Amino acid sequence: MQDSPPSSPLVVGVDVGGTKTHLRAVAGDAVVADHVRATSGWRPHEPADAARRLADLVREALPAGALPSALAVGAHACETPLQCARIRVTLQELLGAPAHVVGDAELLVPAAGLDKGVGLVAGTGSVAVGRLPDGAVVQVGGWGAVLGDEGGGAGLVREAARAVWAAHDRGEQPDALARGLLASFGVPEVPALGAALESAEDVSAEWGRHAPVVFTAAAEGSALAGVVIEEAARALAALVVRLAARGVPVDDVVVAGGTVLGRPALYDAFTAALAAVLPGARPRPLTAAPVDGAVALARSLL
Repeated sequence: MQDSPPSSPLVVGVDVGGTKTHLRAVAGDAVVADHVRATSGWRPHEPADAARRLADLVREALPAGALPSALAVGAHACETPLQCARIRVTLQELLGAPAHVVGDAELLVPAAGLDKGVGLVAGTGSVAVGRLPDGAVVQVGGWGAVLGDEGGGAGLVREAARAVWAAHDRGEQPDALARGLLASFGVPEVPALGAALESAEDVSAEWGRHAPVVFTAAAEGSALAGVVIEEAARALAALVVRLAARGVPVDDVVVAGGTVLGRPALYDAFTAALAAVLPGARPRPLTAAPVDGAVALARSLL
């Protein structure tokens, strides 16, 4: 971080993720600030509070006296254009600079250096987003662990539990997946898994923490776990299919999220499933930080 205000226009990008928030400020080619902290108290459904938290973060992270010339934010759980617009309007009033607020999945395409395509995230949850040729945003998935998020960590655990319960109902002995879930949740038998899942206060986060069990069980030969992973991969590919059906260009699919990129079994199954249903779509694992996409969007406001 430099000590004096930059002479070039200062652009600020912020990636508000489910677990961490990353701010990067750039003046010309110089990085003025690069700040990462845990995401806490983020409530995008309360636009005034969300905007205030973002403005406070910007003021804390920038050098004394530095003011942003433009700001772009990719925000976790900012689910509709109207919701994002309300945060943007208040944020502009607080900082006196043009701002752009989008869902965090919209950062992936610009972070990859592309001007169109699909951003697909499979971390704790899952969501895909793209833009129509007229610029309108289309988002699919992202419904949370109770209703959706197939292919995300929490969704994998939910489907693994369902597979284990079905096997129990068929009279089968617990396999590696069942034994792994029982140990991970700290319960003695398969029927107790229901109460363990239902007791979660933060469903997505608490279920998602158990996702490694699914991949470990698959590596140990669990056929149930293998099916859960294959179905998750097909569900992720189906998100891209839904976008294509609505007119979104899907030639490039930028993929991010620890669950899909951190687990080759899921990523490889996803690329195979995508090739089967959309042979022309090119999956691209994101190698840059998503905040780079926010910086690119901020530059476009100058």
